[in-house]
Order: sequence, then C-alpha cells, then structure tokens
Amino acid sequence: MTDWVSTTCMRCAVGCGHVQRGVDVGYGLDSVRGDAMHPVNRGLACQRGVSETADPEGEWLTQPLVRTDGTLQKTTWDVALDRVVTEFGEAMARDRDSIAVLGSGQQTNEAAYALGKLARGGIGTRYYDANTTLCMASAVTAYYDAFGSDAPPPTYDDIPGADRHVVWGANPAVAHPVMFRWITNSAGEGDGELVVVDPVRTESAGAADRHVSPEPGGDLALARAVLAQVCETGRVDREFVEESTVGFDELKKDLPDPEAAAERAGVPLADVKALAAAFDNDALVYWGMGVNQSVQGTETSGALIDICLATGSMGPGNGPFSLTGQANSMGTRVCSSKGSWPGQRDFDDPYERELVAAEWDVPVDRLPDDTGPGPVGTMDAIADGPVEAVYAVATNPVAGMPDANEVAETLEDAFVVVQDAFHTETVEYADVVLPAATWGESDGTAINMERTVSRVRPATGVPSGVRTDLDIITSIGDALADGLFGADTSPKSLFREFADLTAGSLADCSGISYERLEAEYAVRWPAPDPTASGGYRYCDDDGEAWSFPTPSGRARFAGGTGRELPEPTGEEYPLTLTTGREADGYNTGIRSRGSTADPGPVRARVHPATLDARADRLEPVDGDDEQVTLETRRGSVTARVDPDEAVPEGLVWLPIHHPATNELTIPATDPRSAEPNLKQCAVRLVAPQPEVVVVGGERV
Repeated sequence: MTDWVSTTCMRCAVGCGHVQRGVDVGYGLDSVRGDAMHPVNRGLACQRGVSETADPEGEWLTQPLVRTDGTLQKTTWDVALDRVVTEFGEAMARDRDSIAVLGSGQQTNEAAYALGKLARGGIGTRYYDANTTLCMASAVTAYYDAFGSDAPPPTYDDIPGADRHVVWGANPAVAHPVMFRWITNSAGEGDGELVVVDPVRTESAGAADRHVSPEPGGDLALARAVLAQVCETGRVDREFVEESTVGFDELKKDLPDPEAAAERAGVPLADVKALAAAFDNDALVYWGMGVNQSVQGTETSGALIDICLATGSMGPGNGPFSLTGQANSMGTRVCSSKGSWPGQRDFDDPYERELVAAEWDVPVDRLPDDTGPGPVGTMDAIADGPVEAVYAVATNPVAGMPDANEVAETLEDAFVVVQDAFHTETVEYADVVLPAATWGESDGTAINMERTVSRVRPATGVPSGVRTDLDIITSIGDALADGLFGADTSPKSLFREFADLTAGSLADCSGISYERLEAEYAVRWPAPDPTASGGYRYCDDDGEAWSFPTPSGRARFAGGTGRELPEPTGEEYPLTLTTGREADGYNTGIRSRGSTADPGPVRARVHPATLDARADRLEPVDGDDEQVTLETRRGSVTARVDPDEAVPEGLVWLPIHHPATNELTIPATDPRSAEPNLKQCAVRLVAPQPEVVVVGGERV
C-alpha cells in the first residue's frame, strides 16, 4: 500500500489541506480525504474537492498533438515543442506583442511565476493575463484604491469573532463549502446573523436569516443606499474616519437619498435599514463574482469597502473579504507578473522594473510598458492585430470568456497552443496540444484567499506522454530566451527565486521556504523572516493603530456613481440573463464532465410566472422537461427549462460552467479592471421551431 501524502486541494480558494494516496500499480490516486493536521481546515473537506481530485470525469490528455492537414494528430514531445518554439520565435522576431499568453488560477505558484517570467521577461509581451481579470480584477482594483495594496484585510481567524456575516453576490454554500460551514457556525451562535444579498434565492440565501434580492445589476445602487443610510442615521465611526481615512467628505456629497437608491436597486427601504444596522456589530462582508463580473464591479467593490470604512468595521472580526474564484487566484496575483511584479511590486515604477530585469537577467527594455488589456482586449488584438499566436495554459477561453462564439472564430485565425490536463473546448482550436500534469501529480505551492501559502505535493507519477506545467514552461522559455530559467528549474528553486524577489515588498514571502512549510504546513504572508506570519492587514494586534501603504498612510474612500449597464432589457429582449455556479461543476466544468461528450442542452432556471406570461407555451421534451431557445444579440442556444421560484420573475439563470452559457454573454468590461460583465445582459425566450423535413421536394 502506498503512503499518504499531504497536499492542498486545488478546487476552490479555501485552501483545504488534503491527504492523498496513489494507486499501488500504475498511475492515479487511490483515495483522498481532508488532512486533520492542516491548520486551514483541520480535516474538513467538501465532497466535490475530494471527488474531482481523486476521480475527475474529464477526458485526459495523454500525448502531445499537432494539427496536420486540418486534424490533431499524436506526435512526440520533441516535435510538438519544436513546432511551438519555431512559431513563437518567428512571431517574436516580427513583434514581441505578437504572442498572447493566457494563464490560470489552477496552476501552482511556481508554474504561475515561471509563466509570468516567460511572458514578460522572455517574450516581452503586454498581451498576458493570469486569468484573474476574469474573476478578481475588480476586487483587486478596489483594494488598491482603498488600501494601496491587494489583499483582503481579514483572515479565516476573524470569522468566529464576527457577529454579522453579509454575503453579497456570492454563493459560498456551493463555491466554498468548508468556508460556508465556518460562516454559518459563527452566524448561528448567540445573536449572530447571516444576511445574503443576491437576486436569486441561492443555497446560501436559503441558509440566511435575511435574504435581500436586488434587481440584477442593482448592487451598486444598493451599496450606495446603505452608505447613505449609515450617514443619515449617525452610524459613522467619526474617530476612525478622521484618524485613519481620507475622502469621506467628498463621498458624502455624492450620496443619494436612501429611499430613492433603494428603489433603483429594486429593494424595499427596510432591507437597506437592515443592512446598515448589520454594521452596528462586528461585521464581515464577503463578495464574489456577482459583484466583480460587472461593468460596475470596481465601484461596487469600492462601495462595500466604503461601508466598512465609514462604520469603522475594520480590525479583528470585521472588514471587507472578497471571495476568490479559482484555487490559486491569489497566488497568480502575487507571483505571476500580471498586474504587478512579484510581491505586488509596482509595474510602472522604474526602480522596480530595473530590479526585476536584473533578477531575471534580461534587458529592462524587453519588459512591456504596461500590464495589457486583459483577455477581452487580447481577443480584439488577435482580430485586429498585432497578436498572431496564443499560448493558453490551464485555461479554457472558448467556454470561459464572454461572447464565446466570437472568441472561437477569433482563435481560428491564430496559431494556438493549448497546455492542459483535460480535453477542453479550446483544444478543438489548437494547433499544438501539450498534455500537462494535474493536481495529484504536481509539486509546488498555492496561496488561498486569506494569503496562506501551503504545499502541493504529488502522490502519483505521470504517464510517459505527460509533463508538468513547470517543466513545459521552462523548456519553452529556455528555448526562446537562452538561459532564462537556468540549470535548476525544480519547483523548490523557482519558489526560492520568487520568494527572494518579494523581499521588502507589500506581499513579502521571503521568510517562507519549503523547509518551513514542511514543519508548519501553512504560512500566511506577509512573512519577511523565517518566524513571521501575517495576520489582519494594516493594523496592530489590537486593531487600534492603523497604517496603510498609501501616500498619506490612510485608507481612501472610493465614491463613484457607476457606469450605465451595457445592455438593459427592452421590448425585443425583455428578460435579464445571469449566471452562477452549480454544486457539481466548477469554472468551465472540465473536471466534472467529459468535455468531448455532448453535455446536452444547458438548464435554464426560470420563475414559473415568467413562463406563464408567454403567449406560446413551451413544448415538453422527453415527457417531463420544456425546451426553449435562449437568444441574445450575440447568439442563441437550446435550453431545458427548470421552473424555479427561487429565481425572480424576469430573470433567466444559467450555470457558468456549461460550455453554451457564454455564447450568450456580452464582452463589455469594467473600465478600471477590464473584468467582463458576465452577470447581466438582455435575453429572450423563443419556443423551439418545429423541424422542417423535405420529402419529394415538399416541406412537411
């Protein structure tokens, strides 16, 4: 029997410790369970994290593929990598911005760091995204605006100490089950309370003491109504505001009337009053993709932070706590050189650029001048130039990006390299496919949403046709930029290089090592020395003395009245489409379904009254379901209808991980964060048309 190996679950961003055991013969995992020794979860684990690690349903990639005569054919690693290096090298010779690199929050820190080093220091492209722009960029931008640094101030340690838990635009009961158990346990003690803000009565809302249901796209109006109510009812913490913040007076000038703002948000004033009252206590406010994935994402995130600042809901048991989407999204933010250099070093600072270039031993003028436009802008750059080639690593843009049909058509015009463990929709558009190791086969580290670093360890080998992400990335990097990674490309060596580069930075990890993680299991940054481990950000242990990495040393109120939503409903498209997660799927679902098999029509949850209002009833399919065509201005898909009173009238809810969903969504983006507006667009239901059959030249 093989030994148990401790690791970190890579399904979501809670960062639970697992122990896993490989099969006795061959490749694969025999069993997985929660690790009772891990300080994050103490043995708790969700079934989805266990099952997707031990026995994913996706179709494995097991050998390199190269497109020849229009079809993907099996080949050797030498042939596949030679094709990649040749094509990338020729493109770089024309223009370093001719190559786009798309990363993922499903990689280890070491692979994310190496991919960023390749993209920025080896290739030198501005067209690079670590996938955070699809999920966390709005929250990140708001954190920088308010605090001068990217990270939630609270940690998991603050959850038991909070009296009020406000979950806004997130469904942690499905997306982060272990963390949601901590939240409900805390809310269930004494006079604790859980309030969920979401248009849909989600699983989280079903467990709440109060459910507030704004109109889709009404989150910013609601947050500003709460701010106004806080100010009108004397709930402002004057001492904290005057001593530790700037910009409050400007914020107050632009606040709306609470009742009028509540009406715009589509909620009764009583809900606004209840939300304002929640911050009379120790309160944590959590938010997720329902806030971030919007053209108003940065301003809404900023408004939630403003509520915390205005009420003094900062310090232990309080504060703004964004819920990270992918497992290692925090790691890609800190490691990958997307929005900042490693350790949150300022991308535009000449000193920081010189430091990074020197560490990487590359010319400083090879580093791009800006962070790039994000994935939507990258697709535009393929269509209009200068991007000719795309390197997609552990990401699935054909299913995960808005207006997915347009994305697929755009990729047909580029040289596409897909590096992944499973057969995704994007593989169908690849010119080269590089099969990569997955969770139970990889070595490295990850960082969860509360800034805790822990080890990822393999419990099984990999088949002969598969290589690790880190191995593939460094091989390509050394071929394109001679000596970029050097002789030692082990995960331990790359982590040490990354950690040393963060010394003295806002996200200092220089005191963390593999040896320390072996002894302690997990360490939270900032950790500037071998004994330090970060706690609540920006304040002393008592939560009394505050210091923020801003020019004034104070936190900054954001304000902002909001950009108009990109696609309101109207006579032609009278309903609103929104998206969310289901319990049995995550991200684009490639671990929880066989991607090459037909997943069937997407299931649309719709209020029965919305269906009853139709003049033409929908036709049953297979005797029990109704089938419908969903249409937006970008495309149409066939769906099966689930009548569901948890969904408000006028709303259509689709699972975000189904490959058909993003054929409908709109590519509008937040002007500050470049994050797509994936949660709101106009849609209509159309009864399916009868099939037309031609017999003997006659339509029957």
